[in-house]
Amino acid sequence: MAFIAVAAKGHEFWIDPVSHMVPAGAPVEAEIRVGEAYEGGRQPYIPRNFRRFDYALQGEIFSVDGTVGDRPAMAVEPDGEGLLVAIHATTDMHITWSTWEKFKNFLTHKDLTWGLAEHDARGLSREKVRERYSRYAKSLIAVGNGAGTDQVTGMVTEIVALENPYTGDMGDGFDIQALYQEEPLRNVQIEVFRKAPDNSVEITLERTDDEGRATIPVEPGNRYMLDTVVLRPLDVAEDGDPSWETLWANLTFEVPGAL
Repeated sequence: MAFIAVAAKGHEFWIDPVSHMVPAGAPVEAEIRVGEAYEGGRQPYIPRNFRRFDYALQGEIFSVDGTVGDRPAMAVEPDGEGLLVAIHATTDMHITWSTWEKFKNFLTHKDLTWGLAEHDARGLSREKVRERYSRYAKSLIAVGNGAGTDQVTGMVTEIVALENPYTGDMGDGFDIQALYQEEPLRNVQIEVFRKAPDNSVEITLERTDDEGRATIPVEPGNRYMLDTVVLRPLDVAEDGDPSWETLWANLTFEVPGAL
């Protein structure tokens, strides 16, 4: 485990439930947030901004419906109880990096520095590097008994929980697998954000193995956000086209107050 500064650069996108543990029969509400260090502004329900917005429960997939501008962005009344997995995939967005140094710092922070040499090898300009990006977020919410398992959702990249934090033994950590195109993301950085009951945030780094798996140390009574980023090159047909694409996978959950 490595520790990094809370002020490290990088804007995460995540599903932030009002509560990660909800009584059976109660509505499930969650914010969509963008920010840093597990703090960020609420994003409204805007269909043009997402490819999919669903939740899985008891082996079925349901659409998250709403009205443009709704906050919280997710408000559903699930039928039954178990482990509810909220699923959100954004549409493509773009950013132009104002300086090479800022782009370099971003890739360094996300452990993607191979892209720097590749950028030069492709003969690309270091001026105003243009990037396309999209986000793939999930959240684990216990409804009633919270029983059940996470699943592969078919998003281009995602973090899959290999055990249930609400019903499993978390004393030896929380097992996950990172996927890209449903194949293991091997030897990649997982950024771990731990939010304590007093809302203080600690950020650490873990790494997946050759099967894309990692065990995340967890503590009871804390919320967690996991984040990893895929970088892939794009063909540049004309000036102004993005030369890189980042795909962000995110997972949020809570560990109950007593293990």
